[in-house]
This record gives sequence, C-alpha cells and structure tokens, in this order.
Amino acid sequence: MSFELAYSALTVASGALVGFILTLVGGGGSILAVPLMVYVLAVPDAHLAIGTSAFAVGLSAAAGLPKYARAGQVKWRCAGLFAAIGVIGALLGSTLSMALDARKLLGAFAVMMMLAGIFMLKKRCVPGNPDAHCGRKQLPKVLGFGGAAGIFSGFFGIGGGFLIVPSLVAATGMPTLHAIGSSLVAVAAFGLTTGLNYARVDLVDWRLALLFVAGGIAGGSGGTHIARRLSNRTGALETLLAVLTFLVAAFMIWQSVRPAAAAP
Repeated sequence: MSFELAYSALTVASGALVGFILTLVGGGGSILAVPLMVYVLAVPDAHLAIGTSAFAVGLSAAAGLPKYARAGQVKWRCAGLFAAIGVIGALLGSTLSMALDARKLLGAFAVMMMLAGIFMLKKRCVPGNPDAHCGRKQLPKVLGFGGAAGIFSGFFGIGGGFLIVPSLVAATGMPTLHAIGSSLVAVAAFGLTTGLNYARVDLVDWRLALLFVAGGIAGGSGGTHIARRLSNRTGALETLLAVLTFLVAAFMIWQSVRPAAAAP
C-alpha cells in the first residue's frame, strides 16, 4: 500500500471517529478533530488544522441532520434562531483566532478541551417536553446562548455541540434527543462559517477536508442509529468521551510546553 493511500485511509478513519461521536452524543466529537489532524495526520499548522476541521465538521453535521429530521427530532425554529445569531459569533470568533499565534492557540485549545470534558461529565439526560418551542419567553435565552456558543465555536474551530445541546435544553426544556438533532443545525452553520472564513485566507486543505467528511458521513450514520437506541443511557458514553478528552488535552499541553522546557 502506497503512503498516499494509507494516509487517505487514515484520514477517512479519523473522520469516521469524529462523525460517529458527533451524532452519537450530540457534541464532543468535533473537539477531537483538531488534535487528530495535528498529531495523527501531521497537518503542519494549527490554523490550517482548525480551518480544515471546522469545514469538515460542519459538512459532517449537515450530513447527519436529515436522519434526525425524518424522525421529527429537530426543533427547526429553535435551531434556526440559535444558529442564525451564532453564525455572527462564529465569524467574529474565527477572525480573532486567526490573529493568535499558532502555538498559543493550541495551548488554549487544550484548556478548552479540559473545560469540555467537565461539561460532558456534568451533562445529564433529562426527559424534557417534546412539545417545547421557542416563543417570546425563550427567545432571550436562545439568542444569548447561541451568540456565545458561536463565538466559542468559531474561535476554536469546533462544532460546539457539547455547549449547544445543554444550552437548548436549558433555554427551551426540550428532550435531550431533540436537542441533539437540533444542535446539528447550529454545528453545521458554525462549522461552515468558520471554515469559509479560514478559506478566505487559504487556511483550508480541501482534499483533507473532503476525505474527513467522507469518513464523517459513514461514522455519523452508525452514531445516529445507536443514539436512538441509547437515548436514555448515554451517560456512560459521555463519561468515556470526557476521559478521552482529558487525556488528549493533557498530551497537547505536554507537547506545547516541552520545547520551552528543553530550551536553555
């Protein structure tokens, strides 16, 4: 097997892992995309990895959305309002991110992963109200959470689902499974906005992104199927993902401080 073919297969497998986790627990998988690109796929620049992963995660989320929509598990008004305000935040966040030194950006990304792991451990599946909607009463919370999640997502080039799902539940009272389906609208919108903003300055590897998406679509199909079966028992999966997140973040922090420690 040639190096090119092996690298392509590794890229597809990495995308499949992210797509599987993204649709299985409605967030968290996308934060693995950047470390996978930097440390497994050897993308040489953190900004290039963030731009590429953001675009790939956005497309993967969009590909996973129809299955939730067909099952009636997307609250379109809530998702649309959340995504619309968040897109503005994602544009602002990604613009700020591009101005930051790549090494500092990876260090900040590792800290963000630690926080994400804590969010995942605290996250709980709640029954919720299947008839929940976004009226005037819920609008301020939806827009507030959406804008904040968009900035966060754009800055780090992640989908932000680990924030979006609990935000939608808190703002509207919808069931977790509906929040997972609805979150994919925002994840897709934030990811594509961030990716296109990075592409504007030539910081997206299109071939790598498309291979990653191909894997993400395949992995997302399996994640959606299992999520429906385990909609009330995802706590163990989220705990496992949180532990993995802590380990990857610790590795990134070690990598970022090692050169400084070795210097005279």
